[in-house]
Amino acid sequence: MRGTRALPIAILVALLLAASASRGATVFVDDVGDGARGTGTGDDPYRDLQVAIDAAADGDVITILPGTYAASPVAFVEPLCGNCEEHRTDVEATRGFLVEGKSLHLVGSGPDETVLETNAGYGLLFDGSPRSYVSALRITGGKRDLDGMATDAGVVVRRSGVTLTGIEIVDNTHRPEEVVVGIGGVMGREGAAIFVTDCRIANNGWDGVALYRGAVAFIADNEISGGRGAGIGITWDSTAVVLRNRISGYWKGIGSFGSSRAIVRNNAVFDNLGWGIVITGTSFMEAANNVVTRNGNCGFALWSDEATGLFTNNIVTENGWREEWVCPPVGVWMNGDPANVEITHNDVWNNVAGEYRDIDDLTGVDGNISLDPLFADSLDFHLLEGSPAVDAGNPLFTDPDGGPPDIGIHGGPSAK
Repeated sequence: MRGTRALPIAILVALLLAASASRGATVFVDDVGDGARGTGTGDDPYRDLQVAIDAAADGDVITILPGTYAASPVAFVEPLCGNCEEHRTDVEATRGFLVEGKSLHLVGSGPDETVLETNAGYGLLFDGSPRSYVSALRITGGKRDLDGMATDAGVVVRRSGVTLTGIEIVDNTHRPEEVVVGIGGVMGREGAAIFVTDCRIANNGWDGVALYRGAVAFIADNEISGGRGAGIGITWDSTAVVLRNRISGYWKGIGSFGSSRAIVRNNAVFDNLGWGIVITGTSFMEAANNVVTRNGNCGFALWSDEATGLFTNNIVTENGWREEWVCPPVGVWMNGDPANVEITHNDVWNNVAGEYRDIDDLTGVDGNISLDPLFADSLDFHLLEGSPAVDAGNPLFTDPDGGPPDIGIHGGPSAK
């Protein structure tokens, strides 16, 4: 495939390490509120989550019983900035809960039962934690830092391997008027290797998931909705595999920036204010089998003469309902060298100001069509029988049953 750059072996090794945490002892924490410290046993749990984290040994499982756990924020200065032109820039921030220098499993009783109120910019910060795991809890109540360069988020991962599964990161909306950026969902920083799977990241003040400075991530089967910024931003020299997520209600959908690399498959990117999917900088993206629909401006955009990619098996439809902001209200916009992106076997149809801009109309070329995909439902995007997108995809891909791929999120090798 023209322009394809394979994901490095390093990302696979890093992600495997992040997922392979060994288990140690089990300690317990409960919000009894009786003023005691506790010893961490089932009969005498720790009363404070940070006390439990500090007391636990490398590899321990912390069972967080039902309750609300409020952090006492700690101010600190980090010597590196995740998103500054000069990496060595001091940033003033606050942290809520901190896991540092060891690997822990933080296991709640379910997002409706175990709630972490972080009261800080970096809500749950992992630093130097090689193989940690977080599941079955909710992270909320962040307080935006005044330093606009702070990468505030419900979860911030730096020099660590962390798996996040079955958690909610929600309602981190605090933002002083003097700060433009808010609090995101998950931020991957220097040396981060992150799995984010089956999570709900909703109603936060900035990007859903953002990667900086060499972070690598596997982001799959998440609901990412109702925020500012981008649903998923892959920036600087980071690397990501992005599968089967639902991204809606953001300013923008999925973007690769800087020199990043991304595989983006089977995502539903819909009802965002600006673009759906964008490739810019010198980044590479393979975007395959996505549905990009009802976004305010364009569906898909190349926004650089140096970015490269493959755009195949996607449905791009009904974008452009909003006055032009970040791109024209069209299906596909080539604000860069069209030769840098291979565009094949897509259904680009019924976008407000046309299907293609600054590129020849590709309808009928290289398997591209422009027909009503016949969605069975406006939210799950299954195809009705007789849809022109059925079995019409790129023959280099196959559906899970080995047959010809459908165009859209229910086709291709990563479909469920």
